Amino acid sequence: MSMTNYELYKVFYWAAKTGSLTKAAKSLYLTQPSVSYAVKQLEDRFKMKLFYRTAKGVALTEEGSVLFSYIEQSQVLITIAEEKMEALKNLTSGELRIGGSDSLFKHFMLSHLEAFHHEHPAIKLQLIHGTTPEIINYLKEGKIDLGVVRMPISDPQLEFREGIELQDCFVAGAHYSELNGVELSLEELMQYPLVLFSRNSRARMAINELVQGYGYELKPSIEVGSVDLLIEFARKGLGISYVTREFVSNELEDGSLFEIKLDVKLPPSQVGIMNMRNVPLSTVARKFVERFDKRNEA
Repeated sequence: MSMTNYELYKVFYWAAKTGSLTKAAKSLYLTQPSVSYAVKQLEDRFKMKLFYRTAKGVALTEEGSVLFSYIEQSQVLITIAEEKMEALKNLTSGELRIGGSDSLFKHFMLSHLEAFHHEHPAIKLQLIHGTTPEIINYLKEGKIDLGVVRMPISDPQLEFREGIELQDCFVAGAHYSELNGVELSLEELMQYPLVLFSRNSRARMAINELVQGYGYELKPSIEVGSVDLLIEFARKGLGISYVTREFVSNELEDGSLFEIKLDVKLPPSQVGIMNMRNVPLSTVARKFVERFDKRNEA
């Protein structure tokens, strides 16, 4: 049986991934002798052992592990390519996978997703929650098509499209009513219990950097993982929360929360969508991005 280089490496990949020549043969719809022969061809080519036998099957040698580290990357890219080509067939089927935070989905992407769904109801929408570092990893691993994030992010592998500008601020509820209308310094602010987002969030990183620039260090009393909890904890008087002003517009309007005035300016942040720079978008993702760009230009 003659195999191409790609087929040999595919056999090697599945043998390493499953730890079994039998399982690799089953995954590839080959006979076990064919799999064994393919592995031997590679070993003869490199003149080194790639596997050693174990009680349960096979395991990679040190040399085999080096080869696998490269072959695994190529297999991931090939799988992504196959999925993209399948999606090219027809917009009446397919999937749009977007990663981001719940708050950005709700307050920024919802209108875009709603309009896209009305135009293409057969397209499945998969929204994957995660922090900014997680979303970047998902994108690079091919688990999502697009990511919704706060900028700036410096990564030459990624491409960004700006969406809206957001303004973060500190807010409090009735428990701290004596602070309403009073201008505080950062030093005075940090005398109060602070409720902040988790450390991996982009908003938390930004406020940490700002405060450190003034020579202070943020030490929150409470850390949470959702905007809803930031709002609720502030309303209940458990502390002063750092939130995005646009996300608490209703609470600021009805008076259940008020904004803490500071003697320093908190810079705005840009929110947008990102994708891999040198990886073509699927037809579905490209259509969504085109619609996103048109709405932003309008």
